[in-house]
Amino acid sequence: MAYLTVAGPGVHELEVKKSRFVCHLARVEDEAAAQAFIAGIRKEFWDARHNCTAFVVGDDPRRERSNDDGEPAGTAGAPMLEVLRRRGLTDTVAVVTRYFGGVLLGAGGLVRAYGGVVSAALDEVGLVERRPVALIEVTTDHVRAGRLENDLRSAGYVVRDVAYDAVDVVIEVGVPEESVPGFDAWLAEATGGEALAERTGTTRVDVPVAR
Repeated sequence: MAYLTVAGPGVHELEVKKSRFVCHLARVEDEAAAQAFIAGIRKEFWDARHNCTAFVVGDDPRRERSNDDGEPAGTAGAPMLEVLRRRGLTDTVAVVTRYFGGVLLGAGGLVRAYGGVVSAALDEVGLVERRPVALIEVTTDHVRAGRLENDLRSAGYVVRDVAYDAVDVVIEVGVPEESVPGFDAWLAEATGGEALAERTGTTRVDVPVAR
């Protein structure tokens, strides 16, 4: 099953009425990794007034958590989490560090600031769709290898590795699960039946989401 997450770690800063809101984003695999990331940010920015957090991890079921860290209830962690939900993300953690600027923002202002800086950070970092692919090792000879590699890429398959030995060339290919049934036929046509294919496992690949 495909899912959306952040393209990688990133940071974005927003200033509202002299208060600085600094959002750190990261991709995480589980709740323990999310909590470790949060702990690291809180340790690094220990002098800030607040380090508010939100994360979504897992696929089915998803686990969600948020924390206002001393801000009025529902004005920080909840709007941050809502942004992650609205974007359909998982395996993503956000920490917003606030340095108070001396001007009270009110509940509405806080909601807009915390949600806004997370949304802006996501736009800056970018999103990817993590798609499941079958790992298939294609074995061919040295004469066909270069052309076959190009044909695989042109056909939209993910070439993950190419290994040469004295006799053969093994190309590791990522094939979308829905395309696996037709891959053998495509390979036979592309190589005149001279290449061999063996499925070796499953992984995921990142496909950038258009901004």
